[in-house]
Amino acid sequence: MSNLTLSVDDKLLRAARIRAVKEGTSVNEICRKALEHYVGADSATQRVRRFDELMAAIDSQQREASAAGSTVPAWEGRDALYDEVLSERMPGLFAAKAVARRPAKPLKGKT
Repeated sequence: MSNLTLSVDDKLLRAARIRAVKEGTSVNEICRKALEHYVGADSATQRVRRFDELMAAIDSQQREASAAGSTVPAWEGRDALYDEVLSERMPGLFAAKAVARRPAKPLKGKT
C-alpha cells in the first residue's frame, strides 16, 4: 500500500478526527473510501463492504441495548415497517388504510 501526504486545514482535520472517532472509524479510512468512490471501485465489492458495515452496526446496536438492559424489538415484518413509515409520513393515508384492514363483521344470524 502507498502512503499519501495531504495538506488540510487544521480545524477541518480536527473536526474530521472527532467525527471519525464518534463513528468508530479513522480519517485514513474516510479518505480511502472517498478515493475508492472517486475512481469507481468495483461496485460488487462496495455493496459487500456496505452490507458488512450495516451488519456490524446492527450487531453493535444490539450489544449496546443488551448492555443497557433493554432489548431491540423483534422484526414484525415488512407490512408493519411500511405501516410505521406511512403513519409518520402520511397520517391521513395511514388512518384510511387501517380502516380498510379491519375485518368485516359477520352478518346477524350467520357465523
